[in-house]
Amino acid sequence: MSGCSSCGSTAEGNTKVSGCKNNGTCGTDGCNKLNAFDWLVDMENAGPKFNILEVRFKNGRKEFFKNIHNLELFNGDPVVVDVPNGHHLGFVALQGELVRLQMQKKGVVEDENVRPVYRLATKRDLEKFEEVKNKEMTTLYRTREIIREYGLVMKLTDVEYQADGTKATFYYSADDRVDFRELIKSLASEFKVRIEMRQISLRQEASRLGGIGSCGRELCCSTWLTEFKSVSTTAARYQNLSLNPSKLSGQCGRLKCCLNYELETYMSALEDIPEVESPLQTMKGEATLQKTDIFRKIMWFGYQNENAWVPLNTERVREIIEQNKQGKKPATLLEDNVQVLDDTQQVLNSDLEQMDRKYKNKAKKKKSRKNFQRGKGTKNKGDTNRST
Repeated sequence: MSGCSSCGSTAEGNTKVSGCKNNGTCGTDGCNKLNAFDWLVDMENAGPKFNILEVRFKNGRKEFFKNIHNLELFNGDPVVVDVPNGHHLGFVALQGELVRLQMQKKGVVEDENVRPVYRLATKRDLEKFEEVKNKEMTTLYRTREIIREYGLVMKLTDVEYQADGTKATFYYSADDRVDFRELIKSLASEFKVRIEMRQISLRQEASRLGGIGSCGRELCCSTWLTEFKSVSTTAARYQNLSLNPSKLSGQCGRLKCCLNYELETYMSALEDIPEVESPLQTMKGEATLQKTDIFRKIMWFGYQNENAWVPLNTERVREIIEQNKQGKKPATLLEDNVQVLDDTQQVLNSDLEQMDRKYKNKAKKKKSRKNFQRGKGTKNKGDTNRST
């Protein structure tokens, strides 16, 4: 996905930097994906500058290229780079020492496999690149029709043309292995270009397409997340979340990646929470665990024939469990813990009272509005009868 038109320096040799000047992040919000903040850009470096660049292509795809001609480039500049059997156009995403760190992180070795940067893209290069990009949507729709004709079970999500117009990469997702040999022959004869089929996972598909999550923000996978770790329902259980697939699943149809963000914090907090394997035995009856506030370390228990829940701190729960193991039963759950629980109960009751007042006022307003409309209709009817 290319940057906005105001980013980068001009292609006619003018080195004046335009754009939002935000050191790699987009100040205009959303002109690129998976960007990186260059926190070394304003620091003085006496040593030689690292001559490998990170270049961004469509939908946040990035690769490393060597600046063999020592071109003076800025983040967001369009450059023409060497690719197998041709050339492509991308935008400078990162340069300097941070590129060296990125290469170490991704396990990329600085050798002859790192291809060079040819030149800064000219106006003619950009115009030709736009012409090629305009063919991507029509190619995508036509290819989907061909896939349906062949009866292949695959989902085509995106098409990316090379800047020289000699190659097209088709990104698809599928549950099983797909035999697309005949499909490639048909596409090659249809579009007169070299065809490359690249299978991606459902998470990668969501990352390329982007979107808004249930939190109201852009998807993590399309803005900053680059590594997809496995997510299991155990993470939801530790956080006391309801196992509702519609709420726990992201736009990719898999469990949300954000379920792992706070998992370690919950795991450390759960070390202070006692395990309740059976109901607590009291003289009043059996009390079953209903809810646990992990961070406040409060556990709610309820008797079988009562709707009210009794909050207990973890120390009191451990005490009752030890008494039950010794064959003893306390008189009630609140014994020796009344003062602490009264404060907690007052907070809970105040919250419930506020909710009752809120919905009670709404019901009164709705009822008064109906009565007003009913009375107005009766008055109009009486006036009509009087006039007749």
